Amino acid sequence: MSNVEELLSKGKQLLEEDKLENALEIFEQALKLDPKNPDLWNLKGIALRSLGRYIEAVECYEKSLEIDPRDKNAS
Repeated sequence: MSNVEELLSKGKQLLEEDKLENALEIFEQALKLDPKNPDLWNLKGIALRSLGRYIEAVECYEKSLEIDPRDKNAS
């Protein structure tokens, strides 16, 4: 799976299934392909937050806002 949209879809599905570690891996793969995508940073943050990794989650949300300061989805 190398298409960012496919990875995004798969990662969201894994989040919904509560497969957090797997979702996190998928979002990290997608970010390697598209590191300036604020939605991917948000989703990675959600996965990290759900895993109790709060400091890393906040860093992801901050990165998302750095890319797009008007990003209303930044958790």
